[in-house]
Amino acid sequence: MTRPSHITADWLDTRARLTPHRDGLIDTSTGAETTFVDWNRRANRTANYLRSLGVGEGDRVAVYASNRSEYVDLFWATPKIGAILQNLNWRLTVHELRGIVADGEPNILIYSEDWRDQVDELKPSFTTVEHVVAMSNPGPGERDLAERDTMSAELPSRPELSQDDVWGIYYTGGTTGLPKGAVVTHRNVTWNSVNTITSWGITGDHVAPLQLPFFHIGGPNIFMVPLVHTGGTTILCSGFDPDETFDLVESGGITHYVAVPTMFQMLQAHPRWDDADFSRLELVISGGAPCPLPIMEKFWNRGVDFKMGYGLTEASGNNFWLPPEMVQQKIGSVGYPLFHIDMKIIRADGAECGVDEEGELLIRGPHVVAGYWNRPDATAETIRDGWLHTGDVATRDADGCFRILGRSKDMFISGGENVYPAEVESAITEYPAVHEAAVVGVPDETWGEVGRAFLVVGDNFDQDGLADFLNDRLARYKLPRSFVVLDEIPLTAIGKIDKKLLASEEAPS
Repeated sequence: MTRPSHITADWLDTRARLTPHRDGLIDTSTGAETTFVDWNRRANRTANYLRSLGVGEGDRVAVYASNRSEYVDLFWATPKIGAILQNLNWRLTVHELRGIVADGEPNILIYSEDWRDQVDELKPSFTTVEHVVAMSNPGPGERDLAERDTMSAELPSRPELSQDDVWGIYYTGGTTGLPKGAVVTHRNVTWNSVNTITSWGITGDHVAPLQLPFFHIGGPNIFMVPLVHTGGTTILCSGFDPDETFDLVESGGITHYVAVPTMFQMLQAHPRWDDADFSRLELVISGGAPCPLPIMEKFWNRGVDFKMGYGLTEASGNNFWLPPEMVQQKIGSVGYPLFHIDMKIIRADGAECGVDEEGELLIRGPHVVAGYWNRPDATAETIRDGWLHTGDVATRDADGCFRILGRSKDMFISGGENVYPAEVESAITEYPAVHEAAVVGVPDETWGEVGRAFLVVGDNFDQDGLADFLNDRLARYKLPRSFVVLDEIPLTAIGKIDKKLLASEEAPS
């Protein structure tokens, strides 16, 4: 059957025809190297297997799994038959997952063995799930995903899909209440890839590891999908492991690398950091949260054009680019909008901000999600007149370069002045003995709110020394009035700092 290749569900087929014997996927857990033609055949077998279980167009396929090749195959298999991938976040509690499963109403749930106990807890609450499928070692009454190996590698028929059909549901938020399911369409996946390729210069010669959780929008979309688009190679990792990362870097096996600040901190604290050769890396980019300046400087000192990126579930993983020659000229900037993206910054009254004026960042483009699953109220609140209201505070300089100051909901007012925790956190982590920092506003009788800093520190930490250090770097109203040392900073289920917990009465003090 001849089908147009403008629908992302057909990309793996198209790539298999164009570069059939080129390695598209390398699995570090097994050592398996999979060509595009074999990868596509495996995805077709997976699609045929789903059909054999009664999965059809519009049905949801819930996946509760760590990063592994079966998950990657499902990513490409579900859209081949018009099904919708419902990604389950394994960082969530079983209680939270019950709500998400009920929200998506999946026909089938597929899981990896490391989450067997949680699946067993979930089973009594299933109302729509007809089959539970294990990726390995199925339990009583469960199916075995290995059954797909008996299926045909050819797909006899496919639904006619449009760009507006849903590819997957990615849940975001969740510190309180039910997380919202962002509806990602074929159009969104396509244009995120186009934006990345045209603006970042991704080619078939590039190689990138996939270490971010696959349930996160950035997992597949920052590099894997664009690499399939261009014929490059994805190295699938079960998760983040510093030693494995250094092995990949030093072997010259990767050209592009993305991680969150905590991962970079772990790399720089590792014994192999000083001797590692980063010369083949063309791009290293940080996402997920503002990256402290010391982390960036350590890469710059090694000759790496380290950049900060910016993405969110509702607008894919990639939105900005900063040319290498400007990285150190525009410190702290995320750069310029990608090729097919509109940006503006607005005041509270809706008027557009001027140069260097703080306001809310709005995004418009074909990569912006269609809305939230079963949440028309939340959709209407977040996407207005075609613009995605991010809730992030940003500025734009005279050159048109954007800087993200932080979440508007994280901002607090001290003595009538706005304080953005991301700025304070960045200054704190410049102090050598501080490994991590999180700043929240807490009530104060005099100033309304003042900053409290939660820290993860080294053995030589000196609080008075930190206070003196900050006095020279921050305005007085921005200085934290108290410091709390923790063994680790608490994270939300989506891996971001849980500032609601830190600001609560139950937070350590």
